[in-house]
Amino acid sequence: MQYLLNTYARFDVQFEKGMSATLWDKNGENYIDFTSGIGVVSVGHGNERLANVICSQAKNIIHISNLYRIEPQEKLAEEIVKKSGIEGGIFFCNSGAEANETALKIARKYGEVNGEIKRYKVITLENSFHGRTISTLKATGQPKFHQYFGPFPDGFTYAKDIADIYNKIDDKTVAVMIELIQGEGGVNPFDKEEIQNLAKFLKEKNILLIVDEVQTGIYRTGEFLASNLYEIKPDIVTMAKGLGGGVPIGAVLTTHTDVLKPGDHGSTFGGNYLATAAALEVVKILDEEKRNGKLADTIEYFENKLLEIAKEYPEMFESVSGYGLMRALRAKTPEIRDEVVKKAFENKLLILKAGTHSVRFLPPLTITKDEIDEGFERLKITLNSLEK
Repeated sequence: MQYLLNTYARFDVQFEKGMSATLWDKNGENYIDFTSGIGVVSVGHGNERLANVICSQAKNIIHISNLYRIEPQEKLAEEIVKKSGIEGGIFFCNSGAEANETALKIARKYGEVNGEIKRYKVITLENSFHGRTISTLKATGQPKFHQYFGPFPDGFTYAKDIADIYNKIDDKTVAVMIELIQGEGGVNPFDKEEIQNLAKFLKEKNILLIVDEVQTGIYRTGEFLASNLYEIKPDIVTMAKGLGGGVPIGAVLTTHTDVLKPGDHGSTFGGNYLATAAALEVVKILDEEKRNGKLADTIEYFENKLLEIAKEYPEMFESVSGYGLMRALRAKTPEIRDEVVKKAFENKLLILKAGTHSVRFLPPLTITKDEIDEGFERLKITLNSLEK
C-alpha cells in the first residue's frame, strides 16, 4: 500500500471472490458482508446476470461519449422515470457527489432565471452528508468535514431539524436539500407527515425540494425511492450507489427539464454504455425481487433479527432504526459501537459505523436467509465476547 495516499483506515484483508453476501479472502476464509460496499453491491457479489451483461456490453462498446445517442442510457432513464412515478428528465454522471453537484447547479440556475431577484441559497440539515467535493462538503452539515478545505462556496445554511428549515428561509432561498434517512449521520429517518408538510410548503413558495437518495434509492428502503415511501414528489432526486451494482454511476432526476441547456453541464464518462447497461440490468433484477415478494420477505427477516439483538443485548444497544435494508443498531456509547465493528471483523462479519454511535447494516438486497442467519450468528459471537 506504499504507493496509495493514506485516505482510508483499511482493514488488513484482501478479498479475491464474492458470491451473494459472502466474500472469500486470499486464504480462503469466508466473510459475511452486511455492507455491500457501503450500499453499492445491491444485487450481491458475483451476480451472474449482471456479470453477463457487463461482459457482453464490454465486447461491443464500453464508451463513446455523450456526443452521440446511447441506447441503454435512454432505456435506463425511461425505467427510472417510470418506476419513480416522477415525471421528469435524467442526467447521468459517475457518483453521488457528482449527482449532488448537478442538483445544486440546476437549483442555482433555476434561481437565476426565475423571479425578479437572484435566488441562490440552499438550506441543508445539520448531521447531513452530501459528498466530498468542495460544494457538496459545504452542503454537508457536519463541521468535522469542513476542516482544512475552505474557503467554500457561499449560500449554504444549516437547519437543526425539519422544523427549523422554515426559520432559515428568506427571499434568496432557492432550494432545500435533505436526505429522508440520514445515512452517514447515523441512519436517522424523518417523520413522514413532517416531510409531506415541508414538501407542500416549499411547492407553494416556489422553493425547490432536492432529495438526496444516493444511499436510499434503488429499492434500499423497500421501495424504488425513499421518496415513494414518503409519498412525495421532489423537484430533484439524486441517486448513485446501488444503481450500478458496483459499476460507478450517478443519476439526477428533475421535473424541471428545461433549466439546463446544451453546454451548461456535462460528464465525459457519465451514462456511458457499460455503466447504463449494467444499471439497467440491476434495476430489472431488483424490480423482479420487489414484484415477487422476495425483497419484502428479506427485509422482514433481517429486521426481526435486528430486533432480537436489541432485545437480547440491552446493555449495549438502545434501539433499531432505519427502513428496508438500510438499518442501524444504536449503541449506548461510541466506544461500544467501535468495539463491535472491530470485533465483528475479527469474527469475519463486515458491518459499518455511522453517526456518533450507530452500527450500520447495508447488506445486498438479494442476500439469502442462510447468509443472514450466519451473519447474525457471528454478530452474537462478537457481542458475547465483548460482554465478558
